[in-house]
Amino acid sequence: MIPENQSTRPRVGLFATCLVDLFRPSVGFSAAKLIEDAGCEVHVPMAQTCCGQPAYNSGDRKDARDLAIQVIELFEGYDYVVVPSGSCGAMLKHHYPEIFKGDVKWEERCRRFSDKVFELVSFLTDIRGMTCVEARLSGSVTYHDSCSGLRELGVQKQPRKLLASVEGLELKEMAGSDVCCGFGGTFCVKYSDISGTIVGKKTATIEATGADMLLAGDMGCLMNMAGKLKREGSKVEVRHVAEVLAGMTDTAPIAGTGK
Repeated sequence: MIPENQSTRPRVGLFATCLVDLFRPSVGFSAAKLIEDAGCEVHVPMAQTCCGQPAYNSGDRKDARDLAIQVIELFEGYDYVVVPSGSCGAMLKHHYPEIFKGDVKWEERCRRFSDKVFELVSFLTDIRGMTCVEARLSGSVTYHDSCSGLRELGVQKQPRKLLASVEGLELKEMAGSDVCCGFGGTFCVKYSDISGTIVGKKTATIEATGADMLLAGDMGCLMNMAGKLKREGSKVEVRHVAEVLAGMTDTAPIAGTGK
């Protein structure tokens, strides 16, 4: 906990993401709790929608631009914009500026917005200086470094730092924790056979750790791996790292996708 005077608390806009909103609201509540524990005032604008990443990755720059404008207008008034997702966070922070590059009206406005965007655990540790959490979990976990969070936002040491403070938790590192899980947004739909092979290799490394639970910071990756683990009959639970750090693990684990 970082005590801070109520009147001087930074105002944080929580960008919940589509997958959290539609499939795992508990991640949003966990994120809000953690941000409040870090001494901030949390706001969740009701009008928020998709960040535009699916359109952007598919080459639909017009719709991606329209969605980006909506997000910027909705969140630019906050001191920080925090996202419990490496991929959506990277979209707001790094790809929005690409969309508006050379745009006289929007380029600078977008830069000011993107400078305030942070992935959740990175925000807690790197910006707010959080070093520990008040949470407990009896059991072992392994952690998957999602591609966007790791390669675009530099999120790797931060979640492990906070997980080390969770009472009763044992971290068992998997081989190739930084190797892609095969999700890749629309990639898993366009190239399902390749995606299936990649996630199969990933679940083998997860099982090899002997961990009770799999954690990551991106819902897309988590749902992809959870689905494969379920199809394989695995007993490994799958959760977003925010749920463990916030001590909010009373909900059912992520069920995953696919038959």
